[in-house]
Amino acid sequence: MQSKTAPAIRLEDYQPPAYRIETVDLDIRLDPKATIVAAELSVVRQPDTAGHVPLVLDGDNLKLLSLEQNGKTVPEDHYKTSKTALELAAPEEDRFTLTITTEVNPDANTQLMGLYRSSGTYCTQCEADGFRRITYFPDRPDVLSVYTVRLEAPKTSCPVLLANGNLKETGEIAGTGNHFAIWHDPHPKPAYLFALVAGDLAKVPDSFITASGNAVELNIYVEHGKEDLCDWAMDSLKRSMRWDEDAFGREYDLDVFNIVAVSDFNMGAMENKGLNIFNDKYVLADPETATDQDYANIEAVIAHEYFHNWTGNRITCRDWFQLCLKEGLTVFRDQEFSADMRSRPVKRISDVKLLKMHQFPEDAGPLAHPVRPRAYQEINNFYTATVYEKGAEIIRMLKTYLGAEDFRSGLDLYFDRHDGEATTIEAFLTCFEDATGTDLDQFSLWYEQAGTPLVTADTKYDPDQQTLTVSLSQEIPPLPGQKTARPSVVPLRFGLIGANGQDLEISECDGADVSGGVLVLNKARQKVTFKQIPDAPVLSLLRDFSAPVRLTQTLPSEDLVFLARHDTDPYNRWQAVQTLATQTLIARTEAVQQGTSHTDTDSLIDVLRSIVDDQQLDPALKAQALTLPTEADIAQEIGKNVDPDAIHKARNNLRSDIGSGLSQHFRMIAEEFSAMGKFTPDAESAGKRALSNRALHYYALSGDPSASALVSDRFAAANNMTDRLAALTILVHEAMNGSAEALAAFRDRHQSSALAMDKWFMTQATAPQDETLDAISELMANPLYDATNPNRVRAVLHSFATGNPTQFARPDGKGFELIAESVLEIDKRNPQVASRLLTSFRSWRALEKHRSALAESALLRISSSEELSRDCRDIVDRTLQ
Repeated sequence: MQSKTAPAIRLEDYQPPAYRIETVDLDIRLDPKATIVAAELSVVRQPDTAGHVPLVLDGDNLKLLSLEQNGKTVPEDHYKTSKTALELAAPEEDRFTLTITTEVNPDANTQLMGLYRSSGTYCTQCEADGFRRITYFPDRPDVLSVYTVRLEAPKTSCPVLLANGNLKETGEIAGTGNHFAIWHDPHPKPAYLFALVAGDLAKVPDSFITASGNAVELNIYVEHGKEDLCDWAMDSLKRSMRWDEDAFGREYDLDVFNIVAVSDFNMGAMENKGLNIFNDKYVLADPETATDQDYANIEAVIAHEYFHNWTGNRITCRDWFQLCLKEGLTVFRDQEFSADMRSRPVKRISDVKLLKMHQFPEDAGPLAHPVRPRAYQEINNFYTATVYEKGAEIIRMLKTYLGAEDFRSGLDLYFDRHDGEATTIEAFLTCFEDATGTDLDQFSLWYEQAGTPLVTADTKYDPDQQTLTVSLSQEIPPLPGQKTARPSVVPLRFGLIGANGQDLEISECDGADVSGGVLVLNKARQKVTFKQIPDAPVLSLLRDFSAPVRLTQTLPSEDLVFLARHDTDPYNRWQAVQTLATQTLIARTEAVQQGTSHTDTDSLIDVLRSIVDDQQLDPALKAQALTLPTEADIAQEIGKNVDPDAIHKARNNLRSDIGSGLSQHFRMIAEEFSAMGKFTPDAESAGKRALSNRALHYYALSGDPSASALVSDRFAAANNMTDRLAALTILVHEAMNGSAEALAAFRDRHQSSALAMDKWFMTQATAPQDETLDAISELMANPLYDATNPNRVRAVLHSFATGNPTQFARPDGKGFELIAESVLEIDKRNPQVASRLLTSFRSWRALEKHRSALAESALLRISSSEELSRDCRDIVDRTLQ
C-alpha cells in the first residue's frame, strides 16, 4: 500500500530486455501457507546489450530462501533485494543458469494475484504482473520462455495437478503421501500466461479432432457435484475450435486443452496457454440457475479465451501499451463467432449497446485514454472498455475499410510473420499495408487519440439538379491535457432509401468513393454529392454502426419514423427507434424539471406498434427495439447538470404510457410465449423469451388490474431462470404486491447456488427505491454475503453503484458515502476489485451542482487515505483531475 502516486510508466521509455530467459524449470511444492517454488532459469545476455549490466528480476511479497548461479550459492554482496525486485550484480558470463528458491503463502493472498487458494483449490492469476508474486522473474510480456513445471502436493487433498502445455509424467513419492505431475509447454510464452491449478476437482472429459486430424483431449474441471453444469461450456468450446479453423484458419497446437472453473476470481477468465482459468459464472449453466444471457456470455467468453491461443498467446504483446493488440482483436473475433452462432443483427445491437453504456462515458470523462495509452500508473486499471470494446471496433473498421478479402490477407500475413513473437500495433498494421498496398498512417490515429469522434451530417436535396448533397464533419471534443485531435479515417456504411422503402442504386457520386455502400470520411469537413436522384431520399447513415462515433444528423421526426419502419439495415432501424425514444425522454425530463406537462408520445407508440406487428422481425430484434434507452443513456445524452430523479420519473412515465397504449398487444405476447415447453438455450427460443418478458414488464406498467397476477404466475410457473428472474425483477423493481414473498421463495429455492444467489442480491441492489440503501446494509449482513468473493461484491455494490443511479446519486449523499466506505475497506484486501468499484464515480462532474459536490466530497475522502493502493490511487487521482 502507498499514499503517493507512483512514477508513470511511459511508452517512449521502452527498452528491450537486457537478458532473455530461454527456459524456465519450476519445481513447486504446494502448501497452504508455505509453498516452496524452485525456479531454474536459463539466462542469456542479449547480443546488443551495451556492456555488462545487472540482471533485475521483478518480485512482490516474496520470501527468498536461496539463490544459486551455475549451481553455486551467490554471495550476499553480489545481489540485493527490495520489496519489488532482486538485482544480481552484472554477471560475467553471457549465458548462465540461475536457481531461485522462494516461499509464498497462498492462503494469505487475498489479492487473488499470483498463487492463491480458492475453496481449497490452488489457483494462479498472473496477468498482468502476478508472476512476480510467485518467483523473481523479468515479469514483462516481451520475455518469452519455454516452461517445464513439476508440481508436488498431497494426493488426498490435491488429486488434480495441472499446468500449461502437455502432461509428460506423473508419479507418487514413496512414504510421503505426495504425488507429482510434470507439464511441458513447447511454445515460448511470457510469464503472464503461466498457470497452475491443484485441488480435488471433478473432470468432465471430451475430445476434438482438428482439421489436420490431430486428436485433442478436452477437459473441464469443476467442484464435485457440478459436472452436469458443464455441457454448454464444452459444446461452446468445440464450436469455437471448429469455427476458428473455418473462419481464420487457426488450429489448436497442443495435445490437451484444459478449463478450470473457480469461484474466487478477479476477472471473467484467463487465457493461460492450454490451461484456461475461468470465473465459474462463465462455465456453469443449467436452465434452473442460468439465464439466456448467461448462456450467451458463456458461449462468448469460452470462445474469447480459446481464440487468444493465436491472438495473445502464439503472438503476444511487446509491452502492456499494446494490450489492445490482443484484447481488441480477440473481442472482435469472439463477436464474430457469436454473430455466426446467433442472430447477427441482434448481436451487433447488443455489442453497440455495451460500447455506448461503458466505453462512451469512459471516453468522455476523466478516465479517458487512447486505445493504446502512452503512459500508465497501474496497468490493471487499463483493462477497460476502451481497450476491449473500442479496440474491437477499430478492428471491425479496418475490415470495413479494406474489405473482407484484403482484411483476411493482412491477418494471415500477421499470423505468418509474427508467430512466436511479442509485437506491436505498428507491426500489426504494417502487415495489412504490405498485404494490400494501403497506407494506414491516418487510420492508425484511432489507436493514439482518446475521445469519441462526433460526426455531423447535414443533407440538402436539389430537385432541379436531382442531387443530394451530404455535408459531413468530424471532431473529437477536447479532453483535459489533450491536443486538438487530427481527423481520422471513418468508414460510414450508408444507404439512400426511396419512398417505397427500398435502397436506391447509386450511379454517380462526387466527393468520395462509395463503393460497397461505404463512404469514407477522412477530412475534418467533406461534401459528397449523389447525382441522378429523381426524388428526395432519406439518408441511412452509420449502418451496422460501422465506426465508434457519435452521429448528429439533422433528420426531422417524420424521417426517423420512416427509418424506424422501413430501414433495411437492422441496426439503423433499431437506432431510429432509440433516437425517437431518446428525444422523447429528454423532452420529458425537461418537463419534469420545469413542472410542465410532458410531450406527446403517439408517434413513438405507433412506431413500437408497427415493430410488434411486423411478422418478418426476429422476436429478439423486437425485444431490443422495445427496450427504452436506460437512465444512464439519457444522462449521457444530456451531458451536464444531470438530475437522476428527473430522468427516472420521465422514463417511468413513458414506460407506463407505452404499457397502457399497447397493453393488449403486450398481454397477448406475454401469454403467447408463457409456456414454451422444455427450455433450450438456442437463439430463437431465447429471443422469444426476451420478447415475452419485455412485453410482460410493459403490461405490468399498463395499469391493468390483472397484470400483477400475471407477473406472479410467471414467477411461480417458470421452468427456467430467465423467466423466473424476469418476473422477480418486475415484482421487486416496480414494488408490486408479492415481491417480498417472491424474494423469499427465490432464496429458499436457490440458496445452495452461488451464481443464482448473485442474481438475488443484484435484483435487490438495483431496485430504484429509497428503501434500497437500507436493504444494501441488510444484504451485506446476510450470512450468504461473502465480502472476499469478487462475484458477490460485484452483485451488491457494483450493481448498486452502476445500475441504480437514483440511489447511488441520492441528494443526501448517502449512496456516494456507502461506495466510498466500501472502496476503502475492500482496497485493504483486493485492490483490483476496489479500483473497479471506484470507477463508478467517473461521471460525477456531469451531475447537477448539489450532487456533484457530494460526489466530490466522497472522492476526496478516498483520496485522503494514507494507505490507498496504487490501483485506487491511480483511479481517484484521475477522476478528480
